Amino acid sequence: MKKKILLSFALFLFIGKAFTQDKKFHIYLCIGQSNMEGAARIEAQDTVNIDSRFKVLEALDCPKIDRQKGQWYTAKPPLCRCDTRLSPADYFGRTLLKSMKKKQKLGIVHVAVAGSKIEIFDKVNYKAYLDSSAKEKPWMINMANAYGGNPYERLIEMAKIAQKSGVIKGILLHQGESNTGDKTWPAQVKKIYDDILADLNLARNSIPLLAGELVAAEQGGKCASHNAIIATLPQSIPNAVVVSSNGLTAAKDGLHFDSAGIREFGKRYAEALMQYSKK
Repeated sequence: MKKKILLSFALFLFIGKAFTQDKKFHIYLCIGQSNMEGAARIEAQDTVNIDSRFKVLEALDCPKIDRQKGQWYTAKPPLCRCDTRLSPADYFGRTLLKSMKKKQKLGIVHVAVAGSKIEIFDKVNYKAYLDSSAKEKPWMINMANAYGGNPYERLIEMAKIAQKSGVIKGILLHQGESNTGDKTWPAQVKKIYDDILADLNLARNSIPLLAGELVAAEQGGKCASHNAIIATLPQSIPNAVVVSSNGLTAAKDGLHFDSAGIREFGKRYAEALMQYSKK
């Protein structure tokens, strides 16, 4: 009798979860460093005509913009932290939503830290990396502390909340400036990708990873050499898609895309996903 009651309770919980999760709500995780975080200026055109079906799950409390951690909001920039700027995620979402059915929604879970190496998202080695960077980059430590000192853990925490509302469909990555020339980068990205899927109970290699190139050499990119390493990512992750940065306008520092470049980059992320989905 007790076994029947337990089985019935478990079935009730399962059915309840199935009914609360909206399969028409497509969710994407966004990770990386400054370009993904948002380094480009938010202009007036970026704050208007945002479809209410485009949502962001706030990853921390932001009283200045009236947002609370763990709550969904219409995806008006900033999408990363309270005071970040324009991200590729902005125009990725707006562009992709245009190709989706009217009854579908799109959500973003966004955790990124400017100036950080990919190691900051390693669930095992992140602390050693942060400790070794404390003197050199105290500002980066402050950014990580905004996520409770562990950006990866905050990403998973928010992603699990997001899974209660919708279905995770992919990961957007823009990172590499701080790992330029590091040939272990693809293997590190693969480990993080595998860890994310495992921690979210997603099947191995079940969702795409969209990885954007760094500012191209033709636009004065100081880290453009790393694009050759990014190009090898599909050899490590079968569902990895590299998003070209060719011709995208950039800031004078040779590291960051400007606002126009970021808008176009976001569109390219969406277009790359749409092409991937046709396969």
